[in-house]
Amino acid sequence: MPYVISGQTLEPLPTPSQVGKTRVGEVDFNKARMRHVTQAVIALSASPGGFTASQLAARVRDCGECNYRARQAAYDLKEFRGKELVRRVVQTRDYEPTSAGLKAQTALLILRDKVIKPPLAASMETYQSHGAQNRRTLDRHYETIRVGMRGIFQEWGLAA
Repeated sequence: MPYVISGQTLEPLPTPSQVGKTRVGEVDFNKARMRHVTQAVIALSASPGGFTASQLAARVRDCGECNYRARQAAYDLKEFRGKELVRRVVQTRDYEPTSAGLKAQTALLILRDKVIKPPLAASMETYQSHGAQNRRTLDRHYETIRVGMRGIFQEWGLAA
């Protein structure tokens, strides 16, 4: 069964939250750092017993954030805790994603990278593409989305 991102999950992400008495910032998936942290959390989610902020920092550095340190990872984990995307493992310094948090993070990354980004990029083409000779069903679906997005952008005045 596909996972649906509800407004209750999506809307609070870009707003500040609170963990205990500490006020923390928002989780903004438009920022590359947050996307890298999310990718790292998903990758580390299979770790038995959870993962530490240091392990998260190392994984985020592998994603391309060269100067990302454990201190930043701890803060980002606190932001994720404020949105109930991750939780602390009891009586340890380890973290693990919540079930709903893991589903939401995965769905958001897939939506952004596989559903929204390709048709947006394709809708901005300035030349006429002849396409592949042996198009697959998925290619036809992406073409339909691309054409539909171009119509939406023209209606909004975002594309010529």
